[in-house]
Amino acid sequence: MFALECATRSYDWGSPVAIPDFLRRDADGRRVAELWVGTHPLGTAEVVDAAGERRALTEVAGELGFMLKVLAADRPLSIQVHPDAARAAAGFAAEEEAGIPIDAPQRVFKDPYPKPEMVYALSTFDTLVGLRRTSEIMRVLHALEHPLAESLMTELVAHTGFAGIVRLVEGLLAAPPSPEVVTEVAQACQKALDAGRDVKRAFETAVELAEAYPGDVGVLVSLLMNRLTLQAGEAAYLATGIIHAHLRGMCLEVMVSSDNVLRAGLTHKHVDPRGLVRCLEEGTSRAARVEPIVFNHSTDVFSPGGDFGLSVTQSSPADPAGVVLPASGPRLLICTGGSVALVNRRDEVLRLGRGEVAYADDSDGELRVAGTGEIAQAFVPATDARGQLFDLL
Repeated sequence: MFALECATRSYDWGSPVAIPDFLRRDADGRRVAELWVGTHPLGTAEVVDAAGERRALTEVAGELGFMLKVLAADRPLSIQVHPDAARAAAGFAAEEEAGIPIDAPQRVFKDPYPKPEMVYALSTFDTLVGLRRTSEIMRVLHALEHPLAESLMTELVAHTGFAGIVRLVEGLLAAPPSPEVVTEVAQACQKALDAGRDVKRAFETAVELAEAYPGDVGVLVSLLMNRLTLQAGEAAYLATGIIHAHLRGMCLEVMVSSDNVLRAGLTHKHVDPRGLVRCLEEGTSRAARVEPIVFNHSTDVFSPGGDFGLSVTQSSPADPAGVVLPASGPRLLICTGGSVALVNRRDEVLRLGRGEVAYADDSDGELRVAGTGEIAQAFVPATDARGQLFDLL
């Protein structure tokens, strides 16, 4: 087991206090948006040995196929989609051939990998996930009594279903209405709110976004998207191709080790509307929720597929011998509350306080956690010959 030091990233949507407080550090005024835990070349963690010497985690673990992040949003993130494996590989190859530097603002594909991800809420966490059903979008637009809404309804009647909704998104992004029109629609949303006529928080969301990004086409696109609120301890899976936009809150993210994001709206970063539309696949907020499997009475395991899993374990003096953690192989661990001690099969002990991070691998064998606190563990689920998960059996 090794303690890790991890890089933070600052973006304009981040929080000046949430992640510094989580890490038990003094805030310095920067809007800290993310803590990266893994081996991605844009933010590789460092191993800290007993002598205090540091080296890149890649020297110990090689290139991990998954990564963990802490994310804290004070204001909305961009409307975005992550590419699947084929699009990621093709996009990366094309940008490499074009000679676009990996850190260039207009670079979209930072690596050749897809980026499915799962969020685990550390606080109340609001996000937009997937596109609403046709009938629900019609209810939203009908309540606005605005010419643009009427035009969108007409188009949706002519082209129904998911393909028709994608046409609406494509049309809005390809030829965005003027900021003045976006403002008018936001005002119509406020009027509907004042009259008590919201439809599944569509108007509340649009008004919030219009305050953060006045005149942005993303305000209009948000009307077509599902709003999902996770309470602390709940999780949602965002597959590749699913349009989403995180709004507010703090969470853990576990994902394939990738930084490929196609954006369109609610951002000052480079946007790729055509690329986003090409990647769109059908998904709903209801389907995004991940229900945990309970392991050893003290652990919730969220495992939406074979790429990664996340376990969250509570420990207390009621378990003086420690609680056994699920999973084996390479593991990234972070203490999310209290103070805990990790014990490996050699009875080596690594103590972690809130915000502190560790790496373990097969040589550590089964891990136990003791103390009073909570620890989250990202891992790759093992499967048997039939492809069935057996880490928890």
